[in-house]
Amino acid sequence: MPVFMYTGRAAGQRKIEGEMEARDRAEVISKLRARRIVVGDVRAKPREIKFKTRARVTTKDLAIFARLFSTMINAGLPIDQCLDILANQVTNRGFRKIIAEVHNSVSGGASLAEALSKHKKVFDNLFVHMVEAGETGGALAHIFERLSIYLEKANALKRKVKGAMIYPSVVFSVAIGATVFMLLKIIPVFAEMFSRMDAVLPGPTLFVIGVSELVQQLFLPGLGALVVFIFVFRKFYKTDNGRYVVDKMMLKAPVIGMVIRKTAVARFTRTLGVLISSGVPILQGLDITAKTAGNAVIQEAIEKTRRSISEGKTITVPLRESGVFPPMVVQLISVGEQTGGLAEMLSKIADFYDEEVDAAVAAMTSLIEPIVIVLMGGLIGGMLVAMYLPMFDLVGAIN
Repeated sequence: MPVFMYTGRAAGQRKIEGEMEARDRAEVISKLRARRIVVGDVRAKPREIKFKTRARVTTKDLAIFARLFSTMINAGLPIDQCLDILANQVTNRGFRKIIAEVHNSVSGGASLAEALSKHKKVFDNLFVHMVEAGETGGALAHIFERLSIYLEKANALKRKVKGAMIYPSVVFSVAIGATVFMLLKIIPVFAEMFSRMDAVLPGPTLFVIGVSELVQQLFLPGLGALVVFIFVFRKFYKTDNGRYVVDKMMLKAPVIGMVIRKTAVARFTRTLGVLISSGVPILQGLDITAKTAGNAVIQEAIEKTRRSISEGKTITVPLRESGVFPPMVVQLISVGEQTGGLAEMLSKIADFYDEEVDAAVAAMTSLIEPIVIVLMGGLIGGMLVAMYLPMFDLVGAIN
């Protein structure tokens, strides 16, 4: 549908301008007059040549956006003015453009939820439905405050898990890189030197030289096989069955599986609690929560819960049968459901599991760090010792 630019005057002779999607110019004039706007000029917006850029909007950007929006609405500013201020204040250029488009949609007569829903890659279902509930209930400022708190806690949880994995990942990558470099570049030098000496080599030295020769022969084919494996794995993971299989294996993995499970429980309880307390119906809330679960096994359990409630059953039975949620979580949700304080109980569970994730991440880090360091030292140190063994034997023979 084409976009038209317009100017006019509203009540009080206030000059306004904006953009509106419509079939033709007559429809724009009709809509503006219905809003009691004296139309000045209406013209088709010229088409722009768009260069495709990736504007990444982070959870932190959204949290700041929601916090500022809540503050300005509490101060009594109208929605379109809030959007106009934010569009000029946000530092992320891609996000600034999106806010400007939302502002144009709102100025054209769309509700805020409708305007946000046009940008699903930035504002997900949870964000849109909470804003819609806030508009319906007349508590938009309160909803944006809830959203900002939710997004800040979700961002903090994500940073904890990512931060815990950075150090072990870097050390492990360095260990693998150093090992491969030694097998490809250093060990062959020693092997050539020993071949000139025509000496009888000990078993560990022969083993390391054999591994080095094997790596040299298989390095390029192995690298190609690794690229193919990553490509096939990504394709497999994009399928519903593949994602379910991989996510199930991750939940059962030692050490990291517990962190993933606790993170998923914290995300589920916080998301559902925020939605219910914001006035979103529980069936709709479960549908949104399932799509934001981040794990296919958790998502299936939530979807079964939704179907169970739609059939008139309680929320706890399918959660217990899934085997994914800890018994304590299921029991507390049951108590919240029976007492009518489900949203509050979910929030308490989320706070508890945020602390559990902290403890699990700390335990995982303390366990992985020494393992990786010992592995790195063992590999590199073992190869060095194996290469120096013949020299020790030679020195002993000379003495």
